[in-house]
Amino acid sequence: MNPTILICAFISFFIVLLTTPWWISHFLKKIHLEVKDQNKEGTPLVTLSGGIPVLSGILAGLLFFIFIRTFSPVDSGLVLDAKNLSALFAAMISLAIITFIGFLDDLVIESKDNSSGLKQWQKPFLTVFAAIPLMAVSLGTSQMGVPFIGVIDFGILYPLLLVPIGVVGASNMVNMLAGFNGLETGMGIIYLGSLGLFAYSQHEYVAALLALVSFAALVAFFFYNKTPAKILAGDSLTYLLGGVLAIIAIIGNLERAALILSIPFFIEFILKARSNFKAQTYGTWKDGKIHSRSGKKIYSIPHLFTRTGTFTEKQIVWIMIAIEAFFSALIWII
Repeated sequence: MNPTILICAFISFFIVLLTTPWWISHFLKKIHLEVKDQNKEGTPLVTLSGGIPVLSGILAGLLFFIFIRTFSPVDSGLVLDAKNLSALFAAMISLAIITFIGFLDDLVIESKDNSSGLKQWQKPFLTVFAAIPLMAVSLGTSQMGVPFIGVIDFGILYPLLLVPIGVVGASNMVNMLAGFNGLETGMGIIYLGSLGLFAYSQHEYVAALLALVSFAALVAFFFYNKTPAKILAGDSLTYLLGGVLAIIAIIGNLERAALILSIPFFIEFILKARSNFKAQTYGTWKDGKIHSRSGKKIYSIPHLFTRTGTFTEKQIVWIMIAIEAFFSALIWII
């Protein structure tokens, strides 16, 4: 592994590790941005919206890389030409926009039961703007590998149509599979880590840099987000995770791999559609176990486990992480 990437990842890790407690105590608690943790006894209030500190870590890692490649005489092995520099700045702008949109979504709280957020049509509409920087610099290639089909050349439709669809779709799909302490972060650690290593093996070093810096940021955030969480991910983080996934795929021409490791989210979309997207992923706490709010019906992947009422929140989260690890491993095979 290139040492420059590792240094950038460590910087991202420590920035998130140090800034998250400040973000919780000096901002979120002061503005009372808290919601009930539905999977705990007594549903205690927990601060919401972890996207900002994670974004701070990602940006710090990427900017450090740009600084080193610009001013250091030491060859890091990663070429910082005009194309790669444009890709990095476009990625950072897109991530900042999409995280800000998610944060706005978190801010709209009508009750402490959950974040009511933006209206359903507003979310995909606003996240389109996050794709504009990527479209402007025409990131990616028009040829895209599609699982079980092969390589398809989409031509000009790729930057003008598929890029915004990818960003909007990815940001909103990650947001659907959420609701347990550490779930979004834990799954993100798996698919970003796997995609980063895969990108590196394919010599897509800019994509690998973004993936592994984001991976390191999530590892640090997991310390505060795991059960019992001190801060919930919120839409600011889920939107960010989807945006990162889409941008890595676009920069590194890794759409095939990104689609494969996103299979759990596609399954989640189908299940949620059966309830007209009204069913909640999270459940209710009883005697240490999590029970589904949908009875025996399965409208979300975690409902496979909450419907029995025999699993704790931590167990459900680790099962979901294992499921994501299985699909992430497939990118090396298929």
